[in-house]
Amino acid sequence: MSTIFDSFDLHGLALPNRMVMSPMTRTRATEDGVPTDLMREYYTQRATAGLIITECTQVSDQGHGIIRAPGMQRQDQVEGWRRVTDSVHAAGGRIYNQLWHCGRVSHPGIRGGELPVGPSAIAASGDFFLPSGRVSFPVPRALETDEIPAIVETFGQAARRAGEAGFDGTELHGANGYLQDQFLQDGSNARTDRYGGSVANRARLMLETTEAMIGAWSADRVGVRLSPSSLLYGMHSSDSLETFGYVIRALNALGIGYLHLCEPNAKTLESGKIQIKHVAQTFGPMVGVPLIVNGGFDGARANAALEAKQADLVSFGVPYIANPDLVERYRANAPLNTPDPATFYGEGPRGYTDYPALAQQTAATP
Repeated sequence: MSTIFDSFDLHGLALPNRMVMSPMTRTRATEDGVPTDLMREYYTQRATAGLIITECTQVSDQGHGIIRAPGMQRQDQVEGWRRVTDSVHAAGGRIYNQLWHCGRVSHPGIRGGELPVGPSAIAASGDFFLPSGRVSFPVPRALETDEIPAIVETFGQAARRAGEAGFDGTELHGANGYLQDQFLQDGSNARTDRYGGSVANRARLMLETTEAMIGAWSADRVGVRLSPSSLLYGMHSSDSLETFGYVIRALNALGIGYLHLCEPNAKTLESGKIQIKHVAQTFGPMVGVPLIVNGGFDGARANAALEAKQADLVSFGVPYIANPDLVERYRANAPLNTPDPATFYGEGPRGYTDYPALAQQTAATP
């Protein structure tokens, strides 16, 4: 019986446990997307994770969709990330870089007045955070067919740069309503060219992007994250089983390094609007590559998923925000620090690098 504390061989990368730090946006890069020393400290604090997957990292200026998000399109960003990976490796950790294009989920207010782009002129639902306050998403500019190959190439270039920056691998962010997800689902893709219409056409961008990343590195070092039951930013599909079943089987055929699947959260389940309530149970049997499952797990639920063979690894999000030594806390059955949602996004160390480790708390106890 496997547990979260067991080791795992990820295509020759030895993971000391099966706990993955999930990618999470924290907005601590510089205004022009260079990773900072504070980010280096943050990731190094969490180096005991079996694997760290970084926050989403933009592949181009066109892909910019979050204030103070890091990038992987310039040499100064590569050098900033190299300081992060060197430090994580020196602490005994392993770290992948998640690559990302925001698509329609952005605003001209952080893009020099330029509209975000998407598969079709269909606005995301919800609102966007600007320094001046929250605003509605604009209707994006629909990409021309001949623009798409250049976007695909930016992912290949970013994967090469991630290797130069010292990462152990890369993950394509194909989830949560961003560009590849927008093309995949017919609720956001009304195209009539080779990137729209049929499931095969809508999956084309996801697969071409993955192939470009594989070509820049290797299949073993490219993972893909998907969220078949996410409603974020108004995402929906007329047939989620057909749509995601198709792309998951195709990714498996490419021999990707792992598939990272997000389960629906409690609010999404309660909405009654999703077609698939148990993502890993539904799609896991379709793949032979390592499977990471994400979504509201604690130690006990993670062990249950591993025991039931619903996943090979489990990724944890919010618990890693407040607990840099999450592995040690679960192993000791120790209390967890309470996260402060008010500091999830922002600037500076508060709520980022100032959460105490268990050893510090024990030493401070009279």
